[in-house]
Amino acid sequence: MWLEPLQGELVTLRPVAPGDVEAMWEMLSDPEGRRQTGDLRERSREDVERWCAEVAGRTDRVDLAITHGSDEYLGEIVLEDIDREHRRARMRLALRPGQRGRGFGGEAIELVLAYGFAPLPAGLGLHRVALEVLSVNPRARMLYESLGFLVEGRQRESHRDGEFWCDSLLMGILEDDYRATHVATG
Repeated sequence: MWLEPLQGELVTLRPVAPGDVEAMWEMLSDPEGRRQTGDLRERSREDVERWCAEVAGRTDRVDLAITHGSDEYLGEIVLEDIDREHRRARMRLALRPGQRGRGFGGEAIELVLAYGFAPLPAGLGLHRVALEVLSVNPRARMLYESLGFLVEGRQRESHRDGEFWCDSLLMGILEDDYRATHVATG
């Protein structure tokens, strides 16, 4: 589905590739990253190898490696559950330990939204992009809100956080909201 890398000032987004296995394994094994995203799935290294080898060929999603200054995998940004009829998708973002808080995620989101909302054939022609953020991750929520996402709902105690529960916030951005923000900021 994906043809050419997206280039920003800080990051380049390119398809996830078989060479990303080691870095992805590190990211998926990070306890803090797993906590912030609510990812409790156990994966084997073989699962990650298979995923990196096959995901670029999928047509229902776009999985992009976030890189900076080299081709090293720093994390990923994904548009998944792409629904072409209703012109919507879900987005998720994850960064390796040591790569958070450096501006890579914000620029990756901006690049993916520009691609997602761009008309066909240059982009996906989406009308809506949604995401879910956990209440234990206020930094991510602030980032999403700064980029135009609005809180649309709350699922109370929907995820485990150790021995406790946390809420998930449902957030979304529409193409008109994106275009108004994009035009307003340049």
